[in-house]
Amino acid sequence: MSILTRLRTKRAALAFIFVTAVLDIVAMGIIIPVLPQLIVGFVGSNAEAGWINGVFVALWAGMQFLCSPIIGSLSDQYGRRPVILISCAGLSLDYVLMAAAPNLWWLAAGRIIAGITSSSFTTVYAYMADITAPERRARAYGLIGAAFSGGFVLGPVLGGFLGEFGPRVPFWFAAGLSGVAFLYGLLVLPESLPVEKRMRFSWRRANPVGALVLLRRHTELSGLAVVNFLLYFAHHVFSAVFVLYAALRYGWGPKEVGLLLAMVGVLDMGVQGGLTGRVVQHFGDRATMILGLAGGTVGIALMGWAPSGWIFVAAMLPNALWGLAMPTLQALMTRRVGDDEQGQLQGANMSVASIAGVASPLFFGWIYASSAGGEFGGVARGVAGLGEWTAPLIGALYDPGLAFYLAAGILGLAAVIGWGVARRAEREESVTV
Repeated sequence: MSILTRLRTKRAALAFIFVTAVLDIVAMGIIIPVLPQLIVGFVGSNAEAGWINGVFVALWAGMQFLCSPIIGSLSDQYGRRPVILISCAGLSLDYVLMAAAPNLWWLAAGRIIAGITSSSFTTVYAYMADITAPERRARAYGLIGAAFSGGFVLGPVLGGFLGEFGPRVPFWFAAGLSGVAFLYGLLVLPESLPVEKRMRFSWRRANPVGALVLLRRHTELSGLAVVNFLLYFAHHVFSAVFVLYAALRYGWGPKEVGLLLAMVGVLDMGVQGGLTGRVVQHFGDRATMILGLAGGTVGIALMGWAPSGWIFVAAMLPNALWGLAMPTLQALMTRRVGDDEQGQLQGANMSVASIAGVASPLFFGWIYASSAGGEFGGVARGVAGLGEWTAPLIGALYDPGLAFYLAAGILGLAAVIGWGVARRAEREESVTV
């Protein structure tokens, strides 16, 4: 193969990975504003839909946790191309299944399949590593990150507008996008992993829990991993209850929800891409992380209190500072391990995020269903017997914003733990130097 041919092949592969990432993320984002509404259509209750939507989000995250390392190992044995193509085709058929789902059981099956097939994102990163020199991988991964961010901005907007024609319409559109990605890849995507570099499938390497052992071997990492877990746990209040909360409290439909989610994506891109580096340069990683966690705490608390939609939108501004926390937390963690453990650390972080992604939606879904549906009435009556000073607590038990208040408290706890752990780590670093 000539140099010119190899260059053209590489460009085609890069274009496919970028386009496929955009199409897949757009397809996933499209259904965010309408999936809870589809659930409401089946159960007939906004409050009951809260815990069911939480279960669906947890199913998706659980499949990601179990299947990401398995699919990655399968791509090591059989190559990246077949895994990516099967994933695109599987997602397309899965969206068709959810669009035509006659009941909640079929919809739940669709979420399980979606969690499995979308686990191939690990293979996308592996594909980029195959075709990119080590010194250029940061830029390549940045392109994928940009594709993900752009997809999450565009997807909810499309889903919101398509949802005006019915809650099932966005699913059909998402199926079409994933189908286009499959056909495009079938025509242009070359294999990136030569046969001589392939590795037989091993359940030891495919174990989703194995990487967590690393976190136990480093004291500071254990504390920072707790912060990481709490951060992801609090963040899933959005995926679990936001759409239902916005409909119940402000009367927002798919279009308004889609536009607001797009705004969140734009703000997040601005903070992580344009603000983080400057703040770290002036204040350092630890202070920047705490600033991000504090901003998120204030923003989420305001969202739970906001008596009007405009105040809720305004709360997005301090909440956007949350974007400062994740990259600085990652930076603090990477300094705790050697170069030969960086990959294992990222695997451990993904496992922590996945565990939070399973537990958090179940918790917040239950909290929302119980507060919005009045199921905490017995608890409220018991608290009332303690005295008049308990009136604010009683009001919170009946407030549909209770889930946001709890998320704010969890994020505030993460800030306290993060400050202490990072401060202790910095002291140890100074003593070592």
